Amino acid sequence: MNRAEARIDLERISANIKHLINLSGTPVMAVVKADAYGHGLVPVARAAVEAGATALGVALLEEALILREAGITAPILAWLVPPGSDFKLAVDNDIELAASSIMALEQIGAVKSSRRPRVHLEVDTGMTRGGFLNEWGKLDAHHVSNIEIVGIFSHFARADEPEQEQNDNQRDRFKEMVATLESFGYTNIIRHLSNSAATLRDKDSRFDMVRAGIAIYGLTPDVDNLGASESLGLKPVMQLRAKLHLVKTVPANSPVGYGATAHTTAETKLGVVAMGYADGIPRIAKDAGVFINGKKAPIIGRVSMDQFVVDLGADSTAVSGEWVIVFGDGSHGEYTADDWGAASLSINYEIVTRIGPRVPRIYAPHIY
Repeated sequence: MNRAEARIDLERISANIKHLINLSGTPVMAVVKADAYGHGLVPVARAAVEAGATALGVALLEEALILREAGITAPILAWLVPPGSDFKLAVDNDIELAASSIMALEQIGAVKSSRRPRVHLEVDTGMTRGGFLNEWGKLDAHHVSNIEIVGIFSHFARADEPEQEQNDNQRDRFKEMVATLESFGYTNIIRHLSNSAATLRDKDSRFDMVRAGIAIYGLTPDVDNLGASESLGLKPVMQLRAKLHLVKTVPANSPVGYGATAHTTAETKLGVVAMGYADGIPRIAKDAGVFINGKKAPIIGRVSMDQFVVDLGADSTAVSGEWVIVFGDGSHGEYTADDWGAASLSINYEIVTRIGPRVPRIYAPHIY
């Protein structure tokens, strides 16, 4: 019997992807890197393709190979495969590669394979992270003679802040770099710039395809600037729950947890939740907790490696062995991934992706 589990509703993956396709009017690349943001790489990828995603996006070559080994034949782009990697293995497995330097292009072009390497050029339009910048003007036909350029892409830095001028500047710079590439004769290429936030709110940046990550998992890219999931037409996919290892009554002024950083203010019942920071519960979390019997029970004291303590209240009827909801979609009053992100001085992305391998993923419909 599991002491904790992340319950995943793949029907909601499907619903979110269909919503994004309809909203954008553009083909969608489903981003399934980082074990599908903690939701399970292969099951989510299969659900995404079945729902209409035309391509899959991953960071690592290893992730792409796992998808191929699972029998998934949809186009896959891997964008964090640095020079020195086994590019032949990628090409032999029909995995499209991102290139952001001349060195990478030269190494990909040197691959000997029965397949022609397929490459998306990554360009830096203002995030100042990955992508061609000063080398862009040095590219010539020699560097791409042995490869097929199938796409060009960049990444927004502030798409979750729609009013920021940097978004317009990045879009304009992207158009300029696309025009340069097209002037070389590459006119039949896929242009993709939009992440989830831009897909939802920036119709001018959708181009030929959008890359949807956090949105396909039903989570808002930014709850403060864009609104909660429900307002965006998204349905959170994951519900995290755990067992109460122990429920006990303790007196007032009892110190709780390492460092005695908290004390009970009155006689109350405490619940020991069988999850900790080894499972992805942020040690720094405050003002979060669990949901049981229709009520929230806040964290008290520090989160430990394998467990944390919540204040159930003196009148609680909870008993040892019961399930509690750590986070869900909020529809019943429970904490959400957004709540946990705020409580940890972080974001919902980190909350779901850090759920550790000791927590099994359980795939079931209608978990809410």
